[in-house]
Amino acid sequence: MSRPHDGQQIFFPFGNPFWIISPKRSSQSLKIRALLFSFEQGLAENLKKLKPKDASDVLTLSWMSLAMEFLSDAHNSIKAFINELQLPVSDWDEKWISIYLDSSVKLLDVCIALISELSRLDQGQLLLQYVLHLVDISASYPSSEQLVRAHSYLHEWIEHISKSPKLDNFAVAIESLHQGTLDLPKVKSSKGKALMRALYGVKVMTIFICGIFSASLSGCSRALIDLHVSADFRWFEAFSDLQAIVDEEIKRKIVGGKVVLFKEIEAVKICSSRLHDLANHVSCKEEPVQDTSGINREDEVPAPGKNTDFERWRLQDRVNHLDGAAKKLGHELGSLSNQANDFFEIILTGRDALLWNLRVPAVTHDSSINDIRS
Repeated sequence: MSRPHDGQQIFFPFGNPFWIISPKRSSQSLKIRALLFSFEQGLAENLKKLKPKDASDVLTLSWMSLAMEFLSDAHNSIKAFINELQLPVSDWDEKWISIYLDSSVKLLDVCIALISELSRLDQGQLLLQYVLHLVDISASYPSSEQLVRAHSYLHEWIEHISKSPKLDNFAVAIESLHQGTLDLPKVKSSKGKALMRALYGVKVMTIFICGIFSASLSGCSRALIDLHVSADFRWFEAFSDLQAIVDEEIKRKIVGGKVVLFKEIEAVKICSSRLHDLANHVSCKEEPVQDTSGINREDEVPAPGKNTDFERWRLQDRVNHLDGAAKKLGHELGSLSNQANDFFEIILTGRDALLWNLRVPAVTHDSSINDIRS
């Protein structure tokens, strides 16, 4: 593996370059401890902000957007921490680089699986919008044919929202990220110890939150990873409190051995089921009656425009409920998808930055040779 030798080379290629300084050992040690204290304290404070006022808010897409935003902040803070620590790649042990690259590629797999699932859920919005178009009662009462089609598409949406085969890949990716990544490697240098400790904290948060995603989207409580960490970390108490709330809420939401879907999805599912049943009932009532000769006797059944005010009100009420729930679901899916894409970019840029720094010496060497030859 090519390694940089320029002492001023930084880990991430932005911001001001490091200036190599040589403070006394005691002063340097105090600075490192202060930086680590500030970093862990920041994780603890941000974890406290994730603690929901109502435990039921945990299984919502809106809370998951906050959780994803928290992860983005945590991974961005690692970049700032490394810069402040003044630990260029040239001082990194090969083992640290391997740990980082291995973890980041697994995390990218998790991001891809999550983004794919959110995209699949968002595609279901097209079915809901078409249903709402079919049963739009503002102009005229929907025909029997429109109600039959609405009934069919609602059934298709309910089937669509069920577990996706891709979620199996999501769970595997999270489990792969978890295995072998929560052991603090033995490091001699004080800066190396601080780096490993900071990375450990971010790994714990990442695996924990991704596990919640997996459990909620798949409906399988076993997907939630129970993490046991040392009380030595400053974020331990805030993390333990949040983990306890999440575990309890997921256990409470298990119905028939499966975890109930996110609240916004469940709300649309309930509204869809109610409109699905009503559309089927009304369309059946409106089917023309036939006599024994096979001739339609349409005059013996109420035409769509002659439905009672109660039936019109009931259909309008269920359409309105579905419309409101679908809009909220669409908004929250969009917000969470944006956060997931931002998180993916943060991981990708961090990984690319490390690889770029590792290639710099080879590029410099080739340029020097070309200069000499010319």
